[in-house]
Amino acid sequence: MKMKKFWSDSSSIGKLSILIGLFAATPLIVLPWFPEDRKYTVPFLVPGIISVILGLIICLFGKQDAEASMSWRSQTGRSNLTVLFAWCWGPLVGALPFLLGKQLNGVSSLFEAVSGWTTTGLSVMNVPDVPKIFLFHRSFMQYCGGLGFIIMMIIFISNKQSMILYSAEGHPDKIMPNIKKTAQAIFILYNVCLVFGSIAYRIAGMTWFDSICHCMCSLSTGGFSTKLNSIGEYNSLAIEIIAIVLMLIGATNFVALILLARGKVRDFFRISDGKFLFILLAVCIPPAAISLARSMDLSLAEGFRKSVFFIVSALSTTGMVNMDYAECPQFVIGLLILMMVIGGEIGSTSGGIKVSRVYLMLRLCLVQIRKKLNPSHFVETPYYVKASGKMPIDRDLADDTTSYVVTYFVIYVIGSLLMTVTAGCSLTEGMFDFASSLSTVGFTIGITGPHMNVPTMIVEMIGMILGRLEIFIVIIGFTFGFDMLKDMFRKKSTDK
Repeated sequence: MKMKKFWSDSSSIGKLSILIGLFAATPLIVLPWFPEDRKYTVPFLVPGIISVILGLIICLFGKQDAEASMSWRSQTGRSNLTVLFAWCWGPLVGALPFLLGKQLNGVSSLFEAVSGWTTTGLSVMNVPDVPKIFLFHRSFMQYCGGLGFIIMMIIFISNKQSMILYSAEGHPDKIMPNIKKTAQAIFILYNVCLVFGSIAYRIAGMTWFDSICHCMCSLSTGGFSTKLNSIGEYNSLAIEIIAIVLMLIGATNFVALILLARGKVRDFFRISDGKFLFILLAVCIPPAAISLARSMDLSLAEGFRKSVFFIVSALSTTGMVNMDYAECPQFVIGLLILMMVIGGEIGSTSGGIKVSRVYLMLRLCLVQIRKKLNPSHFVETPYYVKASGKMPIDRDLADDTTSYVVTYFVIYVIGSLLMTVTAGCSLTEGMFDFASSLSTVGFTIGITGPHMNVPTMIVEMIGMILGRLEIFIVIIGFTFGFDMLKDMFRKKSTDK
């Protein structure tokens, strides 16, 4: 009972630090199957132990002071700061095994970890030369990053701040009696998909190690692979179909998947996000197939196979490939950029603007057009359907959606221009790779890789963090953190 009270009263930051430490040491479980990697035990144990000890110290000694010092701040600000801490501390801890294991240097280690936790999939590693334990580490980071630190914490420990933290990390819906039960249902569903997906990959021809790693990266829409040419290495239609199914599951709102798992099929297919996502696929795949077939001298069937995989991979922001897309015609490259920018559903593992925001923007545009075409007394109250039920598209929602989309495109333009400066690439190449970073996709047209310079890595890392945390969380978290430091220094100077 005392232990339960201790965890419920302890700082969320402390609990997250403990959780991240446990995640950092988890890749050690592969050592019985790959004993040659035992020499890398210390690089995984050290960061794990450090993070766990730091978390225990914060929980033991910082809980009362932390609550008191931030009591004047709103719950939203505190929650955004907590989420921001998790997504900064996680990559730092995740980078240490690469650095201590002498796989990558400092900045490259951080880049790989940021790409892993944010489920981006851009890599600076030469995959064929990477030991198995590090390949598992990359995949496991993506698997946990797709679910999210906050959901993982709430599964085991919940408190009064849990609901706000849950929403702050980008999960707007809950359908269970309380937030902990919703998080647990998501966790169970996610792991059931992992089990069945891994078995399906194994039956299709992968080894058990490759099937588990690829399933973790497919479900999390992360895109890391244990093979140099990703899914294309296998040249297997069965494996591609399994990957497509898993990517679509990852691109779907967790709570909507719970509805489907509970047999509420009609409710699932009424959700606006899901319908719009499949409309986008139906509209974009046929022209992409025709373009690929014509430009690359493929049969229409082969063009269709390639285009389905590419478009699903881009829209779900997974980034897995079944061919060298750098050879694709410019029309297909443009479609891939568009799909990457749009992304999957809110509350899923996908990045991008999200299909719900694009859907809302289009609905608002149609309403305005109708108002122009109809008499002034014409009144329409548009709505859309979420997993939790029907919602009106009111002024607040319209303002939030518009502000996010505008902010996203401002950052996208700035980031694309910075890419041309730091990487010395064309604007199209810069737009492609920065869209991949900001939407956490993992496609690269040739800029990202082991040869990449540090300034370009920094630009892409900033894009990954902003994209995974949906921009405003980062802005609010940094603002509250800066204000807290400013007030702390002001108080100290006053005391003197």
